[in-house]
Amino acid sequence: MQVKAKKQLGQHFLKDEDIARRIAGTISAVDLPEEARKWADIPILEIGPGMGVLTKYLMDTGRPLKAVELDSESVMFLSKVYPSLDVIEGDFLKMNLDEVYPSDFALIGNYPYNISSQIFFKVLDYKDRIPVVAGMLQKEVAERICSGPGSKAYGILSVLLQAWYDCRYLFDVEPFVFAPPPKVRSGVLLLTRNSRTDLGCDPVLFKNVVKQSFGMRRKTLRNSLASMIRPGSEAASLEVLSQRPERLSVEQFIDLTNAIAASR
Repeated sequence: MQVKAKKQLGQHFLKDEDIARRIAGTISAVDLPEEARKWADIPILEIGPGMGVLTKYLMDTGRPLKAVELDSESVMFLSKVYPSLDVIEGDFLKMNLDEVYPSDFALIGNYPYNISSQIFFKVLDYKDRIPVVAGMLQKEVAERICSGPGSKAYGILSVLLQAWYDCRYLFDVEPFVFAPPPKVRSGVLLLTRNSRTDLGCDPVLFKNVVKQSFGMRRKTLRNSLASMIRPGSEAASLEVLSQRPERLSVEQFIDLTNAIAASR
């Protein structure tokens, strides 16, 4: 029995067992950073299990496991091949994750390329419930998430996620290990919750500042944020406004957000 990959769902089924094993291992006690090993036994939620090549290695961990799958054909396949697996048929982006697990859980998956950014924006909504995120996605997006200031890949997702997570790019995955092979390379990453409990600024304004800054990333912050800063205010004279957004660290964006809030 096989599942036909559906282009509209962005399905590319991983067929390399060794890579599946490595991805599953990223959330094990052995591979997690020392400071994150306290989460090595929490339940796991897998996104888009497809035909279960990653799922079977997650089941081997013995940890509570649930899988979210939108494709009804894949759900039928999984129910026959892995009858003990708790499969939730539905759209991850529309789910109330508080109803899936009442406590902390790890998120993992071979994320559909067409919604991977949306998945990680949702992770931010549940940052206090998801201390560990791992998996595979388009290499370009994975690198963007993990890039630091000064990189051309550094952007909105980089800043917003790195404010709350330590982000590590682990390894590349080539197209030929998928069926059908995608037209792009993939990358595996690991995010572990950092020690930050409070952003130190208005979180809504922070998100808006970051988004507006990178929305016009070729411009200096003085130009891209002009509508947010009152002329003549102390914030308007900040030296950092002469920079482009990719030069600023998370902490500098926090300081800038506080200065803009004070100027109002």
